[in-house]
Amino acid sequence: MAASQSLTLTSATFAKLTPHPFLLANLQPADPSAPSARTNGRQPAQARPYSVNTSSLTHAHGSAVVRSGDTTVICGVRGETLLTSQIPNYRVPQLGDTASYDELRDYDLLVPNVELATGCSPNFLPGVPPTTLAQTLSTRLYSLLHSSKLLDAEDLRIYHDITSEMEMEGEETDAGEAVKEVKAYWVLYIDILFVSFDGNPFDVAWAAIVAALRDTNLPQAHWDVDRETVLCSREAPSPLNIRGLPVACTTAVFTAKERQKKDGQFWVLVDPDRLEESLCDETVTMVVDCSSGETKILSISKHGGTVAGPAVIRKFATVAEARWKEFHTALQE
Repeated sequence: MAASQSLTLTSATFAKLTPHPFLLANLQPADPSAPSARTNGRQPAQARPYSVNTSSLTHAHGSAVVRSGDTTVICGVRGETLLTSQIPNYRVPQLGDTASYDELRDYDLLVPNVELATGCSPNFLPGVPPTTLAQTLSTRLYSLLHSSKLLDAEDLRIYHDITSEMEMEGEETDAGEAVKEVKAYWVLYIDILFVSFDGNPFDVAWAAIVAALRDTNLPQAHWDVDRETVLCSREAPSPLNIRGLPVACTTAVFTAKERQKKDGQFWVLVDPDRLEESLCDETVTMVVDCSSGETKILSISKHGGTVAGPAVIRKFATVAEARWKEFHTALQE
């Protein structure tokens, strides 16, 4: 009689069959002296390093490829002109107002669009309408673009010098000062394409947007009176004046099941991957900017769960600072 063979399962098979117990076994090892680790080998507070490449797209005014682990995003920025005569309820901006962020939102001068490409993950199929995740990401990115005040409307205004016209009509002007009129705006179409998807899409998409906008150079544009349109020159394109360096940091809260809980035990997982996101019911995203030498918290958003209270969220600031330094270093490299 042949000896019976023992049935063994690999770690990958165990993770697919029982993902929650598998992650819990890694975070809570049987040996108390063993460090707590995640199924991907990272420590709970360890994030995947950023990799940033700019000017990757030839036919865009600015672009960037950002990778964090197995999540890779391509962002392309392309500017198109919009005449003020084509803007409903257009209001003439006050002269010298160089920080009118309302124009960006009122005239929809920033248009982000997220596409989860076929092949980036088994969950996304070809030939289907945009998923709920893609629409949610677009909305969140749009909101952060405005709330962070990353761009100034002054960079997107296209002026026409009307000093000579006023003098010909006998109107008085200040000596030596040009009188300008806004005739058009640049509209920035920001396309975000996921090449590969392995969790934490918001942080990587936002990082790609910031890197691409810092790489954007718009052509010199002026108003042509005879043609009554905007003409552009390819010589000496102008970069955008980016305000600060906001960086998003997302953490997920993993809790043991009710029958396994011990005093409400939970783990905070920084930069969760796709498997961890499916097992966590609570996430916190903090956007910080440390470019001025001090940490400024621009926004905090929390989704689901009841574990992450004020005390836990305060600790996220230190984690977000470390994430900001990692992205800043990747941009410099």
